[in-house]
Amino acid sequence: MIPSQFIPKPFKPPAPSIPWIITFTYLILMLLVPTIALFLKAATLSPAEIWRIATSPIALSAYNVTFGTALVAGAINGIAGLVIAWVLVRYAFFGKRLIDALIDLPFALPTAVAGLTLATVYSENGWLGSLLVPFGIKVSFTRLGVFLAMLFISLPFVVRTVQPVLQEAEREVEEAAWSLGASEWQTFWRVVLPPILPAALTGVALGFARAVGEYGSVVIVAANIPFKDLIAPVLIFQRLEQYDYAGATVIGTVMLLISLVMLLAINLLQNWGARYGH
Repeated sequence: MIPSQFIPKPFKPPAPSIPWIITFTYLILMLLVPTIALFLKAATLSPAEIWRIATSPIALSAYNVTFGTALVAGAINGIAGLVIAWVLVRYAFFGKRLIDALIDLPFALPTAVAGLTLATVYSENGWLGSLLVPFGIKVSFTRLGVFLAMLFISLPFVVRTVQPVLQEAEREVEEAAWSLGASEWQTFWRVVLPPILPAALTGVALGFARAVGEYGSVVIVAANIPFKDLIAPVLIFQRLEQYDYAGATVIGTVMLLISLVMLLAINLLQNWGARYGH
């Protein structure tokens, strides 16, 4: 007879630890349940009614203003944020700490205050808006104002995502490239950019997502006129004010689906950048 201590015991999977339980519970309650509720509310309508609301001319115009403007703002901030992060990491100058702190201002500033500030500064009588009037450029209460609001609130995401990566970068690799005859542009393109590209794309994705969902600053700096500068979040709020809960739900569901697709595409670009960097 085989001693009991040599008999293999049946495998028992480890019990889920407390961190895993907290993680899944929080994600289910905060993300999964609201998303499912949104889809279930939209599903109460017939497919024909959902299609009619989702593809109405005013909704299509709002999608175009929202996602098109947010994508352009994210792309521009991707370049500007990379340059700003580079200057903050690689250069020492007077007022550096102040500028570094100001980068986080859009995080702390209430969005309504940001919209009021932009509308005041860029109005036809404002400090900057008055300088643009002779050139026929109007910012406040136009789509350009929507663009500036999205640009303002999404900038910190790129800077704060790229900055730590630049701080950890090894300067010796750049010096080695210079010693081998590489120019400054070649060094940046082949040595510096590949490691920070995934972080930059992550910052662009975060900034894009933040801009798509922006409401407080845009509703003040824009005229909110359909087919002109009306964004989807404001359109949803207008539908709620009219007690059109079904219409607001359908537009919100469409925004959610489009955002997921675009974020998936950006994540694929990020993964490509990570492979390219290695």
